[in-house]
Amino acid sequence: MALPSKNEDYATARMTDEFSSDAASSLDAKQSNHADVRDMARMGKPQEMQRNFRFFTMFGFTAILTASWEGILSTAALGLGNGGSAGLLYTNLATWIGFIAVYASLGEQGSMAPTSGGQYHWVSEFAPRKYQKVLSYIVGWLGLLGWQVGVAFSAFLAGTQIQGLLVLNYESYGYERWHGTLLMIAVLSFSVLCNIVLAQKLHLVEGVALTLHILGFFCVVIPVWVLSEKAPSKEVWTTFYDPGWNNQGLSCLIGIVASVAPLLGADAAVLTTPTGYPFIAIFYNATQSFAATNTLTAIIIILCILSNITIMAGSSRQLFAFARDGGVPFSRWVSHVSPRLEVPVNAILVICIVGIIISLINIGSTVAFNVVTSLGTGTLTISYIVCLSCVVWRRLTGKPLLPSRFDMGRTLGLIVNLVALGWLWLVFVIAFFPGIPLPLLTPLYMNWSVLVFGVVAIFSGVYFAIWGRKSYAGPVEYVRKLD
Repeated sequence: MALPSKNEDYATARMTDEFSSDAASSLDAKQSNHADVRDMARMGKPQEMQRNFRFFTMFGFTAILTASWEGILSTAALGLGNGGSAGLLYTNLATWIGFIAVYASLGEQGSMAPTSGGQYHWVSEFAPRKYQKVLSYIVGWLGLLGWQVGVAFSAFLAGTQIQGLLVLNYESYGYERWHGTLLMIAVLSFSVLCNIVLAQKLHLVEGVALTLHILGFFCVVIPVWVLSEKAPSKEVWTTFYDPGWNNQGLSCLIGIVASVAPLLGADAAVLTTPTGYPFIAIFYNATQSFAATNTLTAIIIILCILSNITIMAGSSRQLFAFARDGGVPFSRWVSHVSPRLEVPVNAILVICIVGIIISLINIGSTVAFNVVTSLGTGTLTISYIVCLSCVVWRRLTGKPLLPSRFDMGRTLGLIVNLVALGWLWLVFVIAFFPGIPLPLLTPLYMNWSVLVFGVVAIFSGVYFAIWGRKSYAGPVEYVRKLD
C-alpha cells in the first residue's frame, strides 16, 4: 500500500518493505489472527509487535489499568471531603453508569480501528475532512499527556503508600517528600524493566494480576467488614457533607474528581492520619494489628505497581503510534521497535524519563505535583469527547462508519454516544473545580490544572502551525478514505 507522495518519509520505506511480504508470514511471525492482519493492512500499518493478548489477559490488562477498587481506596478522602459517605456512594454509582456508555462507545470505535493510536487515530478517521489533521494532532498530544501523568500518579500512589507503612510501623521515621520521590523512581524503573525484558510475557503477568485483583478484593473487604464497627445503614446512605459550597449537589459532584480535597469534617480523625491514606488507618482501626494492616496494604501496593506497569505499556504504545505518524519530535527514533525484543524500547524510556521528571516536582511541593497529575482527568476526557463527537456527527449526517465486530447499530449507538458525551462533559467541567470553597480556598490549594491544560492545548496548536503541519499527515492519509 503506497502512501501519498507528500508523505514519502521514513514511514514510507518501512511500510512498503514490510507490507510486500505475504500476510500469512506476518500472521505466523506476530502471532496475530487473520482479522488483525486485515485491520492493519486497511490502516496501512505494519504489524511490528506481537499481539499475544487473549480475552482473559486483555480483561486483566483493563482491570489493572483502571484499578477500580484499589483506586477508590486511595482517593476516598476526596469524596468524603466533598459529599460525605452518601455522596461518595451515589457518585460512584453514577460514575459506573456513565462510563458504561463511554466504554461501549470507545469499544465500538476500537473494533472499527484496533490500533494503539486510540483516540487520535479515530479522530483522524471520523472527523470532517477539513479538520481531521489538526484535531487528530491536538488530541494526540492531549492523550499523550493524560497517559503520561497517569504513569507518574500511579507510581506516586505506590511510593507514598510504602511511606505510609513506614510511618505506621516506625515511630522514629521522619516523613520526607524526597523519600517518596525516590520510591516513585524505583517503581518507574521496575516498570521499565518489566515492559522491556518481560514484554513477551506481559500477557501472563496481566493474568496473574487479574487473579490478585479479584482475590485481593475479598482479602481486603472481608476482614474490614467483619472486624470494623458497623454504622447504621441509614447513616451511610443519607449522611452528606458540604464543606461550604452551600449546595449539596455541587459538593457531591466536586467529590468525583477534585484534585485537592480538604481534610475536614466528621471524618477528620481518619482523614488527617499521618500515614497520608485513610484506608491504612481504617485497616489498623479494624484489625488492631500491624501485621494485618501491613498485609492488607501490601496487596494494594502490589496492585498499584502492577497498574503502573500496565499504564506504562499503554502510554508507550500511544507514544509509539503517534511518533510513527510523525506527531512528535525525533519521531524516527521514538517509534523504533527493537527487532529482537519486538517492543518500542525508546518510547518506553521516554515515558519513564518524563515520569521521573514529573516525580521531582513532588520534592518541592506535593500540591504542585497533584496539580500536574490532575491534568490526566481533563486531557483524557476531552480526547474522548472529540472522538465521540466525530462519530455522533457521522451518525447524524448519515456518513459511513467502518464495519466492526462490535456494532451497536445507528439508533442505539447514537443514544449511547450522546449519553457518554453528556457524562464526559460533566466530568470535564468538574475536573477543574477547586476542592475547597471560599473563604477557605487559598492560592496554594487552588486547582491550577485548568491553566496548565490551556498552556498544553495552546502549545500543541502553535507547535502544529509552525512544525507539525509539515511533518504530520494523520493516520487517515494511510488508510482507505471514508468520504
